[in-house]
Amino acid sequence: MQLDFSALTPAESYRWLTSTVTPRPIAWVSTRSADGISNLAPFSFFQVISSEPPTLLINVGLKEGVPKDTARNAQDTGELVVQLVGAEQAEAMNASAAALPHGISEFEHCGIASEPAKRVNVPRVQAAPVAFECRVTQILPYPTESPNCHLIFAEVLLAHIDDEVLDERGRIDPARLDLVGRLGGVSYTYTRERFEMLRS
Repeated sequence: MQLDFSALTPAESYRWLTSTVTPRPIAWVSTRSADGISNLAPFSFFQVISSEPPTLLINVGLKEGVPKDTARNAQDTGELVVQLVGAEQAEAMNASAAALPHGISEFEHCGIASEPAKRVNVPRVQAAPVAFECRVTQILPYPTESPNCHLIFAEVLLAHIDDEVLDERGRIDPARLDLVGRLGGVSYTYTRERFEMLRS
């Protein structure tokens, strides 16, 4: 089977890409608007792209040609928090993906407990096993001529890591971290089966 992506609709391209490039980590992004309203939304077009400086990249699509609250808030304030989604937060994460009217906080609507961040003026998910406080270094509309998303480059300033996910040496234990990943459609996966390979 071969797919000519130039002959596919955007919806078809999305379906094929998201059902093959799996599993994808989920960025559960919290922001605050210039008016002080908190926002929380998950994005699976997400990855760490640099360790020097420590930088995350989140792709936030447009909604009917208009920037989503996450991109708008990140642009206005220059701050955000990226949470990783543990298995215990899967349902809450999914609930926060609901299409709520502008100005409605997912934290309040979904009953997700939050607490203040330390370096940025954005709330973070209290129960998240890992949360990265970030400053926005760049936001790029993509593609340039006719954008359908915003690429947000976020430099990590401070990380909150739950002691419960650390092993006896103080390192991340993948089993205790117990993250979920995104597959195609409405499917997700646990990161519970692992193996090790040494590099020569």
